[in-house]
Amino acid sequence: MSITPPPTPRRVVFDEPEFSVRTEEPDDLAFAVSRETTLPKPTRTRTLVIANQKGGVGKTTTAVNLATALALGGLSVLVIDLDPQGNASTALGIEHQEGVQGTYEVLTANSPIENLIKPSPESEGLWVLPATIDLAGAEIGLVSTPARESRLLHALRKFKAKYEPDYVFIDCPPSLGLLTLNALVAADEILIPIQCEYYALEGVSQLLRTINLVKGSMNDHLRLSTVLLTMYDGRTRLASQVAAEVRQHFPAETLTAAIPRSVRVSEAPSYGQSVLTYHSASAGAQAYLDAAAELAERGAHLDGQENS
Repeated sequence: MSITPPPTPRRVVFDEPEFSVRTEEPDDLAFAVSRETTLPKPTRTRTLVIANQKGGVGKTTTAVNLATALALGGLSVLVIDLDPQGNASTALGIEHQEGVQGTYEVLTANSPIENLIKPSPESEGLWVLPATIDLAGAEIGLVSTPARESRLLHALRKFKAKYEPDYVFIDCPPSLGLLTLNALVAADEILIPIQCEYYALEGVSQLLRTINLVKGSMNDHLRLSTVLLTMYDGRTRLASQVAAEVRQHFPAETLTAAIPRSVRVSEAPSYGQSVLTYHSASAGAQAYLDAAAELAERGAHLDGQENS
């Protein structure tokens, strides 16, 4: 007996028809977005890994909504889903059931990224490399593989050399295994979401130690560039105290925008959408738009920041 899925709710309607689903074949991928760009382009492709050893801090939510906000601003964005749960794929409207090819094939079979990415219905210029449950066994399968920690790096280098996207976001599982290690080796920057709750900085120190190990042996270019406060509740003294503590620890890296606790942000993934298309007028959507604008502004002056 087949079960009929519930109807998909209607999406937020925009004035311009520019956010329609892309239909190009892989050979015709066009990461140079032709529509009007409202956010500044980075001086080169920015590859950011979204990481935090503490679960439930909003890693996937941040990856999905920042990527969508940047794409809606006219930039070209690729999201690499490296979590076997495939939550980023779900939130961006991409199928990732068993049998769908994606990140697993890139890591284990050297499949080209451009052959496996899918256009997200969230925005033109937004593409996703989906994750399936097969990734859960990838770490075991890669143990005996030469240069196993650099598989994603080599695949991504080839892709960026050919298509030059503006942004690449890598969504990681909440662990320091081989999948996360591949992401840290392939990325140039780390974005850490930190929730404004008790024990907010728990796990960050362990992540920073791992970053230093990776920098010393496998990726000299890796740096912590961005910290984003999530689940901020301005009504509580605790949230303000945590935010102040995070800004004290990471004064230059912490974005001014903070993501509030929002029912709309939590609901959006269940409809296969980002909060930006699910409820564009919500406080969560506006906060992610502000964070994306700030991130893009920093990217426009990236070389100057690194040389300073």
